[in-house]
Amino acid sequence: MNSITTNYAPRDAAAREIFVELARRPIFDPHSHIDPHRPAARCLDEILGYHYYTELAHSAGMPADRVGPDSTPSSRVRAVAEYLPALENTAQYRWLLHIAQTFFGFEHNSINAANIGELEARADHEADGAAWDAAVWSRSKLDAVFLTNEFDDPLSGWDTSKYIPCLRVDDLVLKLHLPATVERLRAATGLDVGDFNGLRAALAAVFERFKVRGARACAISLPPDFVPSPAEPRRVVTPIRRALRGLPVRPDEVDDLRRTAFWTIAELCSDHKLPFDLMIGPIRGVYPAGVAGGRDLFDRRVSLHDYAPLFNHFADVAFPISTLTPDAAAELTAYAWIFPNVLPFGHWWYSNIPAFIAHDLRARLQALPATKLLGYYSDAYKLEFILPKFTMYRAILAESLAEECVRGRGWSTPRALELAQLVLWDNPRRLFGFDQSK
Repeated sequence: MNSITTNYAPRDAAAREIFVELARRPIFDPHSHIDPHRPAARCLDEILGYHYYTELAHSAGMPADRVGPDSTPSSRVRAVAEYLPALENTAQYRWLLHIAQTFFGFEHNSINAANIGELEARADHEADGAAWDAAVWSRSKLDAVFLTNEFDDPLSGWDTSKYIPCLRVDDLVLKLHLPATVERLRAATGLDVGDFNGLRAALAAVFERFKVRGARACAISLPPDFVPSPAEPRRVVTPIRRALRGLPVRPDEVDDLRRTAFWTIAELCSDHKLPFDLMIGPIRGVYPAGVAGGRDLFDRRVSLHDYAPLFNHFADVAFPISTLTPDAAAELTAYAWIFPNVLPFGHWWYSNIPAFIAHDLRARLQALPATKLLGYYSDAYKLEFILPKFTMYRAILAESLAEECVRGRGWSTPRALELAQLVLWDNPRRLFGFDQSK
């Protein structure tokens, strides 16, 4: 355990022992936005450009246009750096300092306008290319990282045993009424998509191509007002035909088309034995004046009750679920308690801070079978973020296990570590179809 990781280590002896052991183990990351062709950051702008930093700096007073697309990478870095002192109390700043010290050899304990030039120079790895990707992978002890692949991604040019394809179907559900999406689907499958039968055949072709290339999951992010319902091809035959042929459709017909596409995709997940990751809750563009990536929020009115028919109908499909609203965690735990095929999945976006993670994790540990606990995913856009995020989670997991299991139930630390192994390794590997031999 290096000095950076030591800074995360709990003070409690049992928690520290668990944490130190977890820090030695490899990372299995079941959800990210990594680009497998350029997985690690080549410059500091690709680190500070992560929406957490631009939106927090904007919240602290930075004008949004200072990090706009017309700015140079170096000017964007310096714009955010001016506001980093105001962010030193945040979990996100701690990730940043961890990255700077672990990967870039940065020796200061704070990042600000005075030393940002030094950090920018240390973070310049443009010339290193794939060698830098490999170095970050090795330093982070990564085992596998799941991707987020559009349905028409060529799925070529990378090692799919390390970077695992995952079929992201947002556009196939939420934007299928747009001619551009239909044209993409035709081009990707070579099939005529003019009616429901053609749509289903094209969607099936997408699934088959992804399965051949090693995809282990299907995933979608859904708005809070989306309500799944069974596909009714006869009812929506005309709206589907109009939409797929580029003709205008009414808003209610768009809703019918979305529900039909979603239900059909769930059927294909059942056919292909793929887990269907549901990420529920974001409302896009709530704050139009925000920075890119910092305009979306959640709606507390979302309820998993709307999804009960889906869970009941597809009892053979595993649904790893993330909810954007922090106070939706209790409902998610209850649904996972009752439904065998519902699993709480990580701690997403606005819930990905220690206070919320600790609360939610403790409830899951107390309420759910050990075999249903899916600990964490990075949601990272660059490899450098995976290690600090997982380090944060490992510390919280170690503290929770020490409190709940070691002190609370008299377990030994090796027994608590066995549960940690399930949470971070065995359960996600089993769910997503990996063997347990490693």
